[in-house]
Amino acid sequence: MTNEKWHLPADRYFDPNPTQRRVARELYESVADLPFICPHGHVDPSLFTDANATFGTPADLLIIPDHYVFRMLYSQGIPLESLGISPLGDGPAEGDHCQIWQLFAEHFYLFRGTPTGLWMAYMFDQVLGVKEKLNGETAQTIYDQLKTRLASPEFRPRALFERFNIEVLCTTDFATDSLEHHQAIRDSGWAGDIRPTFRPDDVIHLERPGWRARIDKLSDLTGIEVGSYSALIQALEKRRVFFKSLGAVATDSDGTTLTTGELTPLEADVIFQRALNGQVTRQDAARFFGHMLMESARMSIEDGLVMQVHFGSFRNQPAIGSRDWWHGA
Repeated sequence: MTNEKWHLPADRYFDPNPTQRRVARELYESVADLPFICPHGHVDPSLFTDANATFGTPADLLIIPDHYVFRMLYSQGIPLESLGISPLGDGPAEGDHCQIWQLFAEHFYLFRGTPTGLWMAYMFDQVLGVKEKLNGETAQTIYDQLKTRLASPEFRPRALFERFNIEVLCTTDFATDSLEHHQAIRDSGWAGDIRPTFRPDDVIHLERPGWRARIDKLSDLTGIEVGSYSALIQALEKRRVFFKSLGAVATDSDGTTLTTGELTPLEADVIFQRALNGQVTRQDAARFFGHMLMESARMSIEDGLVMQVHFGSFRNQPAIGSRDWWHGA
């Protein structure tokens, strides 16, 4: 039996109308060879600290860290544990990456017609050189091919950064991230331009799990005891300066709604104190976040960091604390 091959016409994303397709092709060709400037992304900067770093196994690269992949599979009844993911970070999970890949391949048809499926088809065919379509029968052959490729120097993170003609790659880093990997990249002497992006969400979303511990960490990182609203503002401003010293040019925030509303310093501190005492309400958290968006905008006007926001992403997921909740959702 001959396995089906990928067929990816170069203009498959363009309008079928011949005139529009011609214009689209001309526009694309005018920019196709320009370098990539990536102002927002979620690449782990630790991948670039060592010239010999690899992406690990195919499951390490394409399944376990990719929430677009594992959420789709989970939505169709596939347990996260069987994909190598412990929902709460401390339970048992499948450790056999060949088995994880087999399960993924058997359900790869679920990605037909989705952006993830379109991207993966391109990646398999054009980037990784896998010409056969992925399914249960081809799973292990493709796994072995990918494992060999990912272990080769040509597919190391730094090599692909250069191959893809990336001029700048910005990661996304919380206010309490140490940025040690960004510092290590600079110290290594490698010429790749990897920059942090300041994301304050871990300390301004008052209801998020682990918020109190992150406030303590913010205190440790800045040397400012964050026991009040005014101290929080001082600490965030100090972290923004540090991020800029390592090349940051932007900030990033998310939320379910783009609602703003200014609080007085006293009102903001009253809410902050309730949060410190574990008594914050949902309304408190929403008001505080709306106020902090305005504060973030004020800081950006003053320090020049471009303020990025993306709102309205609300995934259909289990309730926090249920047995099916997973860390980071």
